[in-house]
Amino acid sequence: MTFRKPLLSLAALAVLGAGAPVLAQDLPAAVQARQGQFQIMALNVGVLGNMARGNTAYDAATAQIAANNLVAMSTIDQSFHWPEGTDNFALDGTRALPAIWENLPDVVSKWQAFGAAAQGLAAVAGEGLDPMRAALGPVGASCGACHDAYRAAE
Repeated sequence: MTFRKPLLSLAALAVLGAGAPVLAQDLPAAVQARQGQFQIMALNVGVLGNMARGNTAYDAATAQIAANNLVAMSTIDQSFHWPEGTDNFALDGTRALPAIWENLPDVVSKWQAFGAAAQGLAAVAGEGLDPMRAALGPVGASCGACHDAYRAAE
């Protein structure tokens, strides 16, 4: 009898958790791909951000890996990731604003700015906390420039 509540809670979590992948699978592959890419980018920016804020100790090798990952992400051709009709007005589960498709040259320019900032970060990430911290700012600014213009608030 003492196991009943924990087992019911566990069963409820299993059922609720099982529904989440179904929702993600309902999104078109292009949306899943771009969201996956952005999650990888966020993970790596988070590693660097935690070092920059002093939440984790600076580690040159880890910083270099994270910066290199950002450069790798910036080199992926995203032309397949953004088919028309995959904005937040057309689909639930995405925050991409329709303005993306109205301003593709600006979006491409912002993506290229991110790539340049990531390369600048990768050039110094393993050289010390201060150079890494200074180069992380332009990466964050490039992300924010696109998010501010083309991503809906949560």
